[in-house]
Amino acid sequence: MSVKLEPIVGRYTSFDIEGKRCRVYFEEAGSGIPLVCLHTAGADNRQYQHLMNDPEVTSKFRVIAFDMPWHGKSYPPAGFQDTEYRLSTSLYVETIMSFCRALELERPVVMGCSIGGRITLQLAHLHSDQFRALIGIEAADHQEPWYDTAWLHRGDVHGGEVCAALVSGLVAPQSPEVHRHETLWQYMQGGPGIFKGDLYFYRVDSDLRGKLNGIRTDLCPLYLLTGEYDFSCTPEDTIRTAQSIPGAKVTVMKECGHFPMSENPVQFREYLLPVLKEIAG
Repeated sequence: MSVKLEPIVGRYTSFDIEGKRCRVYFEEAGSGIPLVCLHTAGADNRQYQHLMNDPEVTSKFRVIAFDMPWHGKSYPPAGFQDTEYRLSTSLYVETIMSFCRALELERPVVMGCSIGGRITLQLAHLHSDQFRALIGIEAADHQEPWYDTAWLHRGDVHGGEVCAALVSGLVAPQSPEVHRHETLWQYMQGGPGIFKGDLYFYRVDSDLRGKLNGIRTDLCPLYLLTGEYDFSCTPEDTIRTAQSIPGAKVTVMKECGHFPMSENPVQFREYLLPVLKEIAG
């Protein structure tokens, strides 16, 4: 009886982020154009496991998904026990750029969801000359918070279960049951206070309204894909954002919520494959 192994390979690498040495875990599959994938707040790179197992994608793209420091299998930097984790815009940008430099990636494509989608807008604004293309999933320049982060790091509350409960309504009703619960399980396993620390970026430090002028989509194409059932980053939020960025391409994804790559990978690929084909072409 032969053992069937998935093509995904996991590795660690170490590099400095804002002067602190970080040991970062990443997984990859495929070969060709580097495609760096950014997970959502409080989660990890498992959200992209279906993409890394898709031979139609990996035949042309080297899909790379990393756990940000403090997330998944990546460790916090030394001395973390004496600090409170807070993700800022500058720290997020430096983390992505440092990871790409550590792997010596030449003009990769970067794709991110939720906070990862929001940061692609900042990457387009600051570093469009260093990327082949940027794909923002559930991305907009700003959303008004609809949740109370005070519940996300308390000694009398199970933080993981609260995180999963908070985001459960963002999954589209058409998403297969198995993928819905896989997505929520990843949120249940987040480290203490990490979801709250990520949302500092989302709620406090990343209002990009009026700050995205000058983005050169002729140098670095920008694709924005948002699920029709996402009430956190609504299609209207994404369309409004794109109207301030000449050349940005918007797609509203039917039967998808806030986590399309993990909650409904089959539906998501129908929207992603044409984008990847255009980038590869």
